[in-house]
Amino acid sequence: MKNLFRALRFLKNYWPKALAAFFCLLIASGSMLVIPLLSQMIIDQGIVQQDMAVIIRLALAMVGFALARAVFQFLQGALAARVAHGAAYEMRNVLYAQIQSLSFGYHDQTHTGQLLTRATSDVEQVQMFVGRGSIMFLSALLMLVGSIVLLFTLNWRLALVVVAVIPITFAFFGLFAGKAMPLFKEAQQRLAALNTILQENFAGVRVIKAFVREGHEAQRYERANQEFYDINIQINNILSLAFPTIFGVANVATLAIYWVGGLQVINEMLTVGELVAFASYLMMAFFPVLMMGMIIAMMSSASASATRIFEILDAQSEVVEKEGAIELPPLKGRVAFEDVTFRYYGGGEPVLKEVSFVAEPGETVALLGATGSGKSTIINLIPRFYEVTEGRVTVDGYDVRDVTLESLREQIGLVLQETNLFEGTIRDNIAFGRPEATEEEIIEVAQAAEAHDFIVRFPNGYDTRVGERGVTLSGGQKQRIAIARALLLDPRILILDDATSSVDLATERRIQIALERLMGRSGTASNAAPRTSFVIAQRVATVRDADQILVLENGEIAARGTHEELVATSGLYVEILGSQLQDDSRAGETPAPQEGVQVGGDGGVEMEGDGGAGVSPASSAEVRS
Repeated sequence: MKNLFRALRFLKNYWPKALAAFFCLLIASGSMLVIPLLSQMIIDQGIVQQDMAVIIRLALAMVGFALARAVFQFLQGALAARVAHGAAYEMRNVLYAQIQSLSFGYHDQTHTGQLLTRATSDVEQVQMFVGRGSIMFLSALLMLVGSIVLLFTLNWRLALVVVAVIPITFAFFGLFAGKAMPLFKEAQQRLAALNTILQENFAGVRVIKAFVREGHEAQRYERANQEFYDINIQINNILSLAFPTIFGVANVATLAIYWVGGLQVINEMLTVGELVAFASYLMMAFFPVLMMGMIIAMMSSASASATRIFEILDAQSEVVEKEGAIELPPLKGRVAFEDVTFRYYGGGEPVLKEVSFVAEPGETVALLGATGSGKSTIINLIPRFYEVTEGRVTVDGYDVRDVTLESLREQIGLVLQETNLFEGTIRDNIAFGRPEATEEEIIEVAQAAEAHDFIVRFPNGYDTRVGERGVTLSGGQKQRIAIARALLLDPRILILDDATSSVDLATERRIQIALERLMGRSGTASNAAPRTSFVIAQRVATVRDADQILVLENGEIAARGTHEELVATSGLYVEILGSQLQDDSRAGETPAPQEGVQVGGDGGVEMEGDGGAGVSPASSAEVRS
């Protein structure tokens, strides 16, 4: 229950409305408690005394109190709804901000479906308790206390019977609630699992259809749906057993009251009006107890949901902006890794081991290596998506941990292998990082990214909607829009994560031209200054032109230097380069080098042996293009 009470903090901006709702609840409850007293007076002073004036006067008063109750109950409901939706609004905002602030390490370990469930279904469960459950609880409490006080006022002997029965009723509720509460949390967890499958299937519908796995995924979803169904049936069985039990106790208590009270009426110790009023207050006392079944069910569900929500809100990000972090001034672009060691999730084998290198302003650094060698980890540490385990990363001499995240990341441009576009127009996606950009600036960067020509061929041009994740565009088109998006930021540090690996050779050439402009290596009117660029590359052309090539193996820098230096000194680099040349040869339908072929220092391919005819650098360039 602790987390449910913590959730009440989201009411801080809505306390005036909450207090007004409580005031309306007091009036509505008071009006309802008065009506049985008026019934008693109508019977004893009107009907028994045969005084029609008293009957009419008290009947009108009863109508007045009923109307007052109806009006204030409506106001209470309207105010409570505003309070509940307001609290949910605040909770969703805080939850979204927290999810966005958590580091990549958290998202690596958390399913998207679970986050969606907590931001939607769990928030709705808490909202329902805040808006309805808490009001029902207060209403039940007021009615219970008010009814018992009036019962003792009417006849304390009969009231003792009621007081003896009510604790028994609450004991039954406690028993049922104890069994139901763990099931509510399990139900939310199974709903999260169901949503995770839905999210994966919607995102991967093309893969599912391509591999004809519709039947398998349907069975997977059906199993999760069945598990969710089963847990809800268990909860319903418990609640279905609780209510008849409580009704049975209430009926026994009512029978006892009529038995004992009827004897008192016969013995003229109690009037008929008092017995009727007493029976009404008895039902008013038991009705809140019956309401407790619904309230406890709602409270149990809301408590489980609040716990799941605060699991996110209490999560600690691995990347935290330090107190007193400074604004990073405009960068020149010097990046240095100083004995950097990194482990994912703070444990296990290090992914990077004492990596050190310096990229001077305007240099292009290429990262080569097998899958899992640490290439992506290096580029993720520069914008501080993860926190280094040991050592430090600096930009222009500033430790990235000493500067604000916003001032660091806004000066770093990213073009990733998997391009993420957002629902909206092409213009919106290009201007994603600078929404205030002018039309001329957007067109200029689109032209520099080799994207303008295909954009204007669409019927709606820059107003063409790209669809979810850019599904209406080809891979090369999405990649060039991503380049234009990065160009618009004019970053001093640029990160390219294998940006051309999934496109054909003709598209790759156009993207390569755009990348050269983006890196500032081909010179344009608006982007003449070279940027410090980090390139994860699989293509020979990008590797040849880099100022510095880092060859990674098992998280360590196995070799470094220029293309020519590494060809002469690094067997690992020659092996990687040879395999890429073979891939390019096959892609260009050029025979692959045979055994005994080595890579020449000038980038050509030469045959070993006396007087062997070699493939010239020009031929190698033709293969690359």
